[in-house]
Amino acid sequence: MHFTIAIVGRPNVGKSTLFNRLVGRRVALVDDRPGVTRDRREGEGRLGDLDFTVVDTAGLEESAPETLSGRMRAQTGTAIAEADAIFFMIDARAGPMPADRSFAEIVRKSGKPTVVVANKSEGRAGESGRLEAYALGLGEPVAISAEHNEGMADLYDALRAAAPELTVKPAAADEAETGVELDKALRPIRVAIVGRPNAGKSTLINTLINDERLLTGPEAGLTRDSIAVDLEWHGRKFHLHDTAGLRRPSRVEEKLEKLSVADALNAIRFAEVVVVLIDAEHAFEEQDQRIADLAEREGRALVLAVNKWDLMNSKPGAIGKLREQAEHKLPQIKGVPLVAVSGLTGEGLDRLMQAIVDAYGVWNKRVPTAALNRWFETATSAHPPPAVSGRRLRLNYITQAKSRPPSFVVFCTRADAVPDIYKRYLINGLRESFELPGTPIRLTLREKDNPFAGRKKKR
Repeated sequence: MHFTIAIVGRPNVGKSTLFNRLVGRRVALVDDRPGVTRDRREGEGRLGDLDFTVVDTAGLEESAPETLSGRMRAQTGTAIAEADAIFFMIDARAGPMPADRSFAEIVRKSGKPTVVVANKSEGRAGESGRLEAYALGLGEPVAISAEHNEGMADLYDALRAAAPELTVKPAAADEAETGVELDKALRPIRVAIVGRPNAGKSTLINTLINDERLLTGPEAGLTRDSIAVDLEWHGRKFHLHDTAGLRRPSRVEEKLEKLSVADALNAIRFAEVVVVLIDAEHAFEEQDQRIADLAEREGRALVLAVNKWDLMNSKPGAIGKLREQAEHKLPQIKGVPLVAVSGLTGEGLDRLMQAIVDAYGVWNKRVPTAALNRWFETATSAHPPPAVSGRRLRLNYITQAKSRPPSFVVFCTRADAVPDIYKRYLINGLRESFELPGTPIRLTLREKDNPFAGRKKKR
């Protein structure tokens, strides 16, 4: 039986470290300062032979609802309500604080099976704090060190004892069912939403999924971790990644922001489609172009979304002018889809989702070899490659090596002598002739093997 565990507690008690330990890799950002985690983050965790969904949450703090800390606490409250079991974590070295006692009451009222986790218990320094945790009234505290991987076996036993109905081993699945591979067409499309700080990425995703899943507000830089959420749109599944805002590298100084940026860059690398979210009031600033260029260099399918369109006085032809700007400033992804949206009102979101599906289709496209070589013969005849040092370059034939993104190999003589401008001519021709708008295209030149190489000359 699959179930969900929420890890809750005060800030800086080690919730994200335990989350990473259960997931088996460094997913959540970890730092010495409190309050690093803001949104709730989900991952597939494993403890012994138990598989479950584990949720990392923001630290519980006493705050007014309208403040940032209050909104973070509301996210944690939602995680508690949706979980099947709870790991209530304390700092064993500090012992239970007054705030721990007040938050333990919230957990107790939820009625969920709960394990008190006394973290940072390496050595003997945390023993007194662990014993004091009995006063929370949530059962026997389990001493662990998430950082040093100590006490995981005890945590497993405590979870089995606290929630026996959740952790019962399921009957063996039918081998025929487990051997069936998922159809690629049914797999969710991995989408990363990226952009400058305060472009409205979290608001856009919340509106798409119709839930206040991600923390939003007027403050720039709220999102730190790359948070993944699932969406189904017109029968198609998507895996959306909200990411931290990307500023110019020269402005990124703090260690925590560097970690957030690295997390966002990883989301781009593992995505299939990247949506670059642009603020309509400051469209196509230099950083927008840098982000789009980064996605192109990583070989991802690309969609440009101009957000906060509801704040613009829509003039006739305004979106057309933006498309012209995109063509001028991003020539390497000519024809990239551009959609005007409003994450706040929901305007244009259907068009955005359709653009993502279309871009994904182009990114996966394969061109028949026969059609490709007919085009290649016509293109090289109309504009032959320039002669280099008085010698003519011969381009023999072309083939598509792979898709995702579309990648082509041209077999020729003296590959290193073909000028870049001629490669761009071929790439633009491929894009126009085979309807590959806005997707990165890779073109490699390869010299044919000389069949006479190594043979001795006949006298």
